[in-house]
Amino acid sequence: MVKVLPYGPLAVLVEFDTLAEVMNASDAWREAALPGVVDIVTAARTVLVVHDGTFDSGHLVVPKSTVVHVPTSETVVIDVVYDGADLGHVAEACGLRARDVLELHSGAQYTVAFCGFMPGFAYLVGLPPVLQLPRRSTPRTRVQQGSVAIAAEFTGVYPRDSPGGWHLLGRTDAVLWDDSCTPPALLPPGTRVRFRPT
Repeated sequence: MVKVLPYGPLAVLVEFDTLAEVMNASDAWREAALPGVVDIVTAARTVLVVHDGTFDSGHLVVPKSTVVHVPTSETVVIDVVYDGADLGHVAEACGLRARDVLELHSGAQYTVAFCGFMPGFAYLVGLPPVLQLPRRSTPRTRVQQGSVAIAAEFTGVYPRDSPGGWHLLGRTDAVLWDDSCTPPALLPPGTRVRFRPT
């Protein structure tokens, strides 16, 4: 069930039941270029529609399809050294060999569902179900910038050193956030991503 809630004078918050609904709606609304809309910000179960005060929320037609829209943008390829501290643990927990984990993770096609946690941190969907593990029971106080990790249905890359509770599979030198670029995020919502072992 979709709920549209006021969110201050210049925004509405739309609540959904699933991430697939969030992605479909946000993609459709971006493509529609709705009059008065300034920004569309996705999260796991919500879409924040920021407007200039002239927007009519009655224009928010929710797509009926439950199939996630496939972006047409070019795929961003991120080179990864698969030597993460949790690679062996993930393999054991999933009943696989470390090489199987590497091949499954790098063989999947991902899409950025939303960004959050810190600037440049993209939550990517498309992780093979066999690799979907809950977050670590004890988060690390420091995860190194460039760490490639998984948790639940997501994979992602830490843009900066920070605390974190995801399982570390490897590392990359890719720059996820650069203030001198437009947009500054390498992986904005809707971007297709593939990881390439090096």
